[in-house]
Amino acid sequence: MKKLLKYSVLVFLAVCLGFSAFSQEKLLTLKDAVWMNPEIYPSSIKQLKWIGDKNQFSYVDNNKLISGWATSPKRDTILSVDQINAALTKIDADSIKGFPRISWVDNNSFRFYQKNKLLLFDVENLSAKVLNKTDEKVANKDLEKNNLGIAYTIDNNLFIALDSKQIQITNDEDKGIVNGQSVHRNEFGIHKGTFWSPKSNYLAFYRMDETMVTDYPLVDINKRIAELKNTKYPMAGMTSHQVTLGIYNAKINETIFVKTGEPAEQYLTNISWGPDEKYIYIAVLNRDQNHLKLNKYDVKTGEFIKTLFEEKSEKYVEPENGMIFLKTKSNQFIWFSERDGYNHLYLFNTDGDLIKQLTKGDWVVTGLIGFDKNEKHIYFSSTKESPLENNIYSVNLKTGKIVKISQAEGTHRASFSKSGKYMIDIYSSLDVTREYSILDSKGKIRQILLKNSDPLKDYNLGEMDVFTIKNDNDDELYCRLIKPMDFDPEKKYPVIIYVYGGPHAQMITNSWLGGAGLYLNYLAQQGYLVFTLDNRGSANRGFEFESSIFRNVGTVELEDQMKGVEYLKSLPFVDAERIGVDGWSYGGFMTVSMLLKNPGVFKAGVAGGPVIDWKYYEVMYGERYMDTPESNPDGYKNACLLNYAKELDDRLLIIHGTNDATVVWQNSLSFVKQCVDEGVLLDYFVYPGHGHNVRGKDRIHLYKKIVQYFDDFLK
Repeated sequence: MKKLLKYSVLVFLAVCLGFSAFSQEKLLTLKDAVWMNPEIYPSSIKQLKWIGDKNQFSYVDNNKLISGWATSPKRDTILSVDQINAALTKIDADSIKGFPRISWVDNNSFRFYQKNKLLLFDVENLSAKVLNKTDEKVANKDLEKNNLGIAYTIDNNLFIALDSKQIQITNDEDKGIVNGQSVHRNEFGIHKGTFWSPKSNYLAFYRMDETMVTDYPLVDINKRIAELKNTKYPMAGMTSHQVTLGIYNAKINETIFVKTGEPAEQYLTNISWGPDEKYIYIAVLNRDQNHLKLNKYDVKTGEFIKTLFEEKSEKYVEPENGMIFLKTKSNQFIWFSERDGYNHLYLFNTDGDLIKQLTKGDWVVTGLIGFDKNEKHIYFSSTKESPLENNIYSVNLKTGKIVKISQAEGTHRASFSKSGKYMIDIYSSLDVTREYSILDSKGKIRQILLKNSDPLKDYNLGEMDVFTIKNDNDDELYCRLIKPMDFDPEKKYPVIIYVYGGPHAQMITNSWLGGAGLYLNYLAQQGYLVFTLDNRGSANRGFEFESSIFRNVGTVELEDQMKGVEYLKSLPFVDAERIGVDGWSYGGFMTVSMLLKNPGVFKAGVAGGPVIDWKYYEVMYGERYMDTPESNPDGYKNACLLNYAKELDDRLLIIHGTNDATVVWQNSLSFVKQCVDEGVLLDYFVYPGHGHNVRGKDRIHLYKKIVQYFDDFLK
């Protein structure tokens, strides 16, 4: 075992804050565990952002807008809500109760929405005016920053508001045809359905035809006669929706559709406008998700021009970021790719030629933050120091030299000023709850905006360790162990393994509470050791590590988790007869898998929203990792937990939301049916009306249910 980090709340507070361990008497409550107690939120600065092109920032405090400079501790009050309301009164607009969410337009004015109106406020003149407005009930608003047009949807159709006039772009009566909304179930980095062109002359939008997709029944029980609420849910191997890309020309009020060709079932991802608006680019991915083409199309005709380059994989290609064009060289762009095994930045030109790979190494670029003023350097975030950390770096486009900007160990997120000279750095670590600083471009701290303040300083939390163990593949696996408060090494404790284990997730980080949150610390306060391991398949370790589950989910992940169990059993204070597992979604699948494939090892498990049979899961995610049931029958058979139901020899509680449109209810219901057929007993609980998770006030009930189950059968 390799120990990396150790964080003891008791020791840390006693040494750094001058408290004795005995002063920590508070205990977390279930209300705390679901973040319904604002008193234990980490301190924050509301709406902290740069003003225009100045090295000046603003934030909201006590309903007032405050400003400061990057190199000065002085603060000035710019504006109050009362002054905004005085200006709104003059234009017969409704008053506001709290400070609105603003976006700076320039050095002296900002925009904000008030209900269906887009307003501009002039700070110097203390005046307001209406820039644009939409209908009352709209969704998916997307603002164009030059002409201030607002794209939005009403039901399944797309509209634009220009100068407060409403223009209907699509008019599809069939609700199975959806315009201007996110497609492909939000995979591939897709989070919206409209894309304004750089000079505001065009609006590109997704058109999704779901008419051929099977209706999946969800039921609303709030009516006396329960009401059917169908949703479109394309399952792995079945017919999926068909997507096209429309381009609306605002000058001539016409729409053309890009000729993306056949087959119709393909993925149109990472929509990118060329800076001159002559071309639009689409990363077209085949349904098998193993062949990507970055295609160039003519904006006026929709005709295909050329393929800039292709990316292929024996497993899958997963584009999640569009092209980022340079302003100083408009024929060059940055592209994210895992082509060398790790997510890195590449510089291409619009002929498709690779100019150079900008970043390289056994680490992952997690995001592109921005450029300096002359675009000599790119600022990005990555795991270069450690898979547990997210730091800020710069890379010189000419020399390729990489410089670490953020200095403190931990997890950083940053926002650069327009000049590129300064950045707002927000970070946390095992020892830092949250801290805000202004750094210069070389990483020197110019001022601390908000110092670390631990909201849990008076709480009796257990010691947390972060360390690694090795699996049979010689991979280092990151682990986290939270011990009960007032831990006694001479005693033996029950263990709850909290698991997720699937792609796109990392449970253990060098951040506040180690990524554990309050729920797991609450479990530790109840007398449990709480253990988590990031197995193969989890995020930020490179393509080979994450894709090792390909076509065989529930195999290498379980092998790694059982290595964690083996480690736990080696500890003298672990009661090997009282080990439980808890997980949701992919973690629910893992929980049930661990119990069924290792009967007698665990005493109890709780699985929320579990995938039971992967043929019931949706096309995009399911086929990426498992291919189709027809092309991978053995993989689906091995992963189908119905085939192992008879092996259940431990207490298992399955929980599901009845309106889950992510992991459909059919998964766990089919498992209940299989257990009945096999004569196997299990426990089952549903949350009527809830989706893939239980949110709001009912989450307290969920945690109470889980804790009670472990108290009954694990303690």
